Amino acid sequence: MAAATLSSVPAPSKHCSIVRAQHSPPPSILSSSTKTAFNGLSLVDRRWVASVGGGRRRRVMQVNARTAGAAKNIEVEVDKPLGLTLGQKTGGGVVITAVDSGGNAARAGLRSGDQVLYTSSFFGDELWPADKLGFTKTAIQAKPDSVYFVVSRGAEVDVKRLPKRPAPPRFGRKLTDSQKARATHICLDCGYIYFLPKPFDEQPDEYGCPQCNAPKKRFAQYDAETGKAIGGALPPITVIVSLIIGIAGVGALLVYGLQ
Repeated sequence: MAAATLSSVPAPSKHCSIVRAQHSPPPSILSSSTKTAFNGLSLVDRRWVASVGGGRRRRVMQVNARTAGAAKNIEVEVDKPLGLTLGQKTGGGVVITAVDSGGNAARAGLRSGDQVLYTSSFFGDELWPADKLGFTKTAIQAKPDSVYFVVSRGAEVDVKRLPKRPAPPRFGRKLTDSQKARATHICLDCGYIYFLPKPFDEQPDEYGCPQCNAPKKRFAQYDAETGKAIGGALPPITVIVSLIIGIAGVGALLVYGLQ
């Protein structure tokens, strides 16, 4: 029912006025609306409607959720075999052209059409911009276990302008099922978990932690079920002895100094 607006119109008769009803369309319920974005949804609230009978305006809360078209970046770590196909993007860049159904990439949430912004570097310590297809494939092939991806969905990104990024720290990151099955050792200094296909004991003596560069002797056996080092996380006996000797030396210096 349309709202009526009353207006007073002067008439030619003396001391008299004619009241005429003018019909106007109801105010838009979208007036004074506020739009906010939350987790990919657009919310429209604070809608005002006019009360026809009482002549007063009252606020009615009405929330409509719809998928937002905003672009987003997605960061995932994908185990090998990846289960995806990469292609060169027109004008530069790399795009995912196909994703195997049920493969590791699909389970990680990657889709065909996603633009690859970053992938793991040769040694996994950095993320490199995915500009050239050949170079990106070479870097991916150099990673023996898993590859970290940063992709853009819904927007075109000029990857030529992107700088290198440090790889996200492995400490605190959740292991995938295959990584958890291979996890055997943990670095006592930074918490890096060793899960490479090559057994840890076969690593050379000069092997160092890829995250903090701690020597091989600073690794302890790791229980993937409990998430803790087997036998506790105590430092080696040589470190304990050195610490005791150091404390004793400092104490002796204080005693002689006071005398």
